[in-house]
Amino acid sequence: MAQVVRAVMEGRLAGRIAVVSGAGSGIGRASALRLAREGADLVVVDREGDTLQEVARAIEGLDRQVLPITADWTDAVAVRDAFAATRRCFGRVDILFNNVGQSARERTSEFHLSREDTWRFVIEISLLTTMRATREVVEEMRGRRSGRIINMSTESAFYGDVGFVDYAAAKMGVVGFTRSLARELAPFQVNVNAVCPGAIRTRAHDRLPKEVIDKVRNSVPMGYVAEPDDVAGVVAFLASDDARYITGQSILIDGGRWMI
Repeated sequence: MAQVVRAVMEGRLAGRIAVVSGAGSGIGRASALRLAREGADLVVVDREGDTLQEVARAIEGLDRQVLPITADWTDAVAVRDAFAATRRCFGRVDILFNNVGQSARERTSEFHLSREDTWRFVIEISLLTTMRATREVVEEMRGRRSGRIINMSTESAFYGDVGFVDYAAAKMGVVGFTRSLARELAPFQVNVNAVCPGAIRTRAHDRLPKEVIDKVRNSVPMGYVAEPDDVAGVVAFLASDDARYITGQSILIDGGRWMI
């Protein structure tokens, strides 16, 4: 019985074309591979070409078509060129996973010590990239009356972690964008949702000091830090027809740290 269920899951995205940004590592990589395992062909985008090529080879190993594009998603011209290449290769986009974004990282500070140039960087990479890429697909999805848009937000937008004011603001902006766009596109059968991960074991997470990681883990009711695959499964679900009646939602993936 388990093998039959797994076979059905692996085919539920057959014939779909998915674009995943920030696909070179972490949640983007895991999500691209999960979508490929479920039958989608992929356009994978990242500014790190070496890791992106490794992801592309892994997708080809799953017998799926893949177009890797090395691009900086904060560059509007590069975004337009990437979607033009996507249309030349595949003709359309069925699924868009807007995964690009980051906190201020080494520039993170309490707000009274923060700088405006840091706010602008975080808002650009964590909110405007999502809006920019979505603008490239929304008209064709409306015209076809089908499509799935999945945006990356964060648990921090709801929880309000100290030192992440700019990131929380940008990612709550993603939540507002998701809700408004979902209502606008619902009559056209285009679903728009957001995933909001908490503590996930990525490269950025692994660079944190041990005491910080321990503090984060201890704040999670389930008592552990999740893996990128834990988010990828939710992305694949939202991309599938199993989620056809879900739109405008922000799904927290955080082991119960914040509940709504």
